[in-house]
Amino acid sequence: MTALRDLYPARLARPSAADDDGAWLLLFAAGRLAATLIGFALVAWAGFRELDSILLLYGPLSTLVFLTRPAIRRSPAAWAVDFTATLAFVIVSEDWRSPFYLLWLASLALPATRLTLRQAVWVGAAAAVTYFAVALIGGPVPGRLQLVSNETLAIHVSLPFMLVVALAYAAEALRRLSAERSARERLAIEAERKRIAFELHDSAKQRLHAAHLLVTSLQGRVPEANERVIARAAVELESAASDMDTSLAELRSPLEGRRLDQALRARAEEVSSDHGPRIVVDGEAPELPPLIGAHAYRITTEALTNALRHADATTIAIALERADGDLRVTVRDDGRGLPEQARPGATGLIAMENRAATIGARLTFATSDAGTVIELDVPLDHNGGTP
Repeated sequence: MTALRDLYPARLARPSAADDDGAWLLLFAAGRLAATLIGFALVAWAGFRELDSILLLYGPLSTLVFLTRPAIRRSPAAWAVDFTATLAFVIVSEDWRSPFYLLWLASLALPATRLTLRQAVWVGAAAAVTYFAVALIGGPVPGRLQLVSNETLAIHVSLPFMLVVALAYAAEALRRLSAERSARERLAIEAERKRIAFELHDSAKQRLHAAHLLVTSLQGRVPEANERVIARAAVELESAASDMDTSLAELRSPLEGRRLDQALRARAEEVSSDHGPRIVVDGEAPELPPLIGAHAYRITTEALTNALRHADATTIAIALERADGDLRVTVRDDGRGLPEQARPGATGLIAMENRAATIGARLTFATSDAGTVIELDVPLDHNGGTP
């Protein structure tokens, strides 16, 4: 039987618009540095020494900043600054056949991998038009940097468009392949969990039940000295069966094909009573991967259980809404706030935080005499997770 721990992989990071893995960053850095060195060599060959120090300073430093600062690496403003700075090198060289052309092309690589294909077409076209304008305004000047005489203007203008579109297409294809692979992994994990659940239910649980019946049948038939041992064994077997039921519930998806909001409404009806607080569920949830939905459901129902047990509220409201690209689930009550044993650091809330971390979600908690608010932000672009 597959070990249960094998079904609980480590926390999955929330994906960015493009994969920032080591191989891609190494390729990006190598391309920029190679373009810098080629530009430096061409400048030195032409004897135009004024730009040597600026080029050697900007190329490596800008690459280092992009490598070490993820926020800058993903910033459109930083892309625009880099694009403008490298284009300025071309303009200063006073020749569209500039040795800095490769470095300018390299400035397009980073944004290209984070664009949709449609966006890439527009950005590539804008880059091509910009370079064509530079070529018209700043033609070759006698005695200046005229090193690539065999290149044509058509190639120089069309290459940025082709580069941006090609990189965007490749990045989009990789994202789709990654999403498909993650979907297959989720389905495989879900199938294995179901198999284990059926196996436990049909074999181990039945054996426990049979053993419990056998032990309880001995009560009153053994010497009094052994009666206590028999009673203790019966209690232990009953506890083991209860633990087995809990494990089976964890292995099965609580959604059973329903959306998250539908499952929460059903749970609210189950725990509602005439003498308890009013429970309201508002909003709808999009279709979530089964394992992501299972985690979100269990976190929310744990928050609901805490409110029912400790808050002494008259109303408990569960709201589902879109917020900044995430699904936000809010559990709010008008009670007296949670006692110390139910606040952050308590076992139940630690379990909720661990579940949230597993799917890259964010869990926030606020309590006061006016009630408690628990918010769960579930990323809708997540690649996976396990309940």
